[in-house]
Amino acid sequence: MRSKILVIEDVKEMSDLVSMYMENAGFETLPCETAEIALENLVAGYLPDLVLLDLNLPGMSGLEFLKQFREKFKATIPVIIVSARDADEDIIAGLGFGADDFVPKPFSPKVLVARVQAKLARQAATEASVEETLTFGPYTLYCNSCVLKRGPEKIPLSTKEYEVLEYLVRNSGSPLSPEVIYNAVWKNQYGDYTAVAVYVQRLRKKIEDDPSSPKYITTIFGMGYKFERNIK
Repeated sequence: MRSKILVIEDVKEMSDLVSMYMENAGFETLPCETAEIALENLVAGYLPDLVLLDLNLPGMSGLEFLKQFREKFKATIPVIIVSARDADEDIIAGLGFGADDFVPKPFSPKVLVARVQAKLARQAATEASVEETLTFGPYTLYCNSCVLKRGPEKIPLSTKEYEVLEYLVRNSGSPLSPEVIYNAVWKNQYGDYTAVAVYVQRLRKKIEDDPSSPKYITTIFGMGYKFERNIK
């Protein structure tokens, strides 16, 4: 599966140029013209492998987006600021809010692609050296990077799908009620517990050979769901 690049740039010509070069290099891009649109996609479950972020944006600034991104979403996703604001204070502020690199405009698209490739390669090497993994059948959960793989193939999961799956795997062998799963994953004592059933169905479609007859996520009548790791 191709690495996903979130491109936050309000100038369409620049966004199109960056996206074209990234896609020609084998990446998948999601262009967003505002920080607000980018956050909406993140809340909906989009999880990029790297973010390219302009600072001068209409509405929410790039720095405010970066602050919220680091607070609410996966902290280890690399962020490269691409901006005409190259004063020392802007660079220091960006790095202080959690950016990994700063590329001033104007820039060479080929050089930007090279920086993205290098950053993702270093990120993968770092995560591989310290990654906690959980396995079941042919699948491996990479807990630090929130990724599910079947062999070398990356299985696409939304943020919430991953969190539900990891919780089930970590608590395998024990029946778990929807209330318990909801409270643990959504971090909310009160809510719509039927959301758990929706995510269980989504996960079954992605990991079960026959979702109508699941072997990993089974239903225990009157008790909830039980995850079975030791399936041959």
